[in-house]
Amino acid sequence: MSLTKSDRRQRIKFRIRKTISGSATKPRLSVFRSNKEIYAQLIDDVNGVTLLAASSREKEIGKGTNVEIATAVGKLVGEKALKAGIDAVTFDRGGYLYHGRIKSLAEGARAAGLKF
Repeated sequence: MSLTKSDRRQRIKFRIRKTISGSATKPRLSVFRSNKEIYAQLIDDVNGVTLLAASSREKEIGKGTNVEIATAVGKLVGEKALKAGIDAVTFDRGGYLYHGRIKSLAEGARAAGLKF
């Protein structure tokens, strides 16, 4: 039985989520990537609450290549997290390969001061 691309990603995502969980002190940095946009949010899985979010649709994010925009989103989510008093997170790549836009978002968040 051959899996579709989305089925394969879903399986990987569930396998990752079995081991990764976020709390109020160390939330999960979850990433979603569509063809046009990229989204990141900090999630407290214990209480089931999204603490904060950032995406490429926000006004602060300028124009550029997809990788440059992902880096800017990473920096934005990192700055918002530091303002909220969060300095450490667990990174959830959401079933995507740690490559390209996902990697640049993570590097942008690290550059802003987040530890993971």
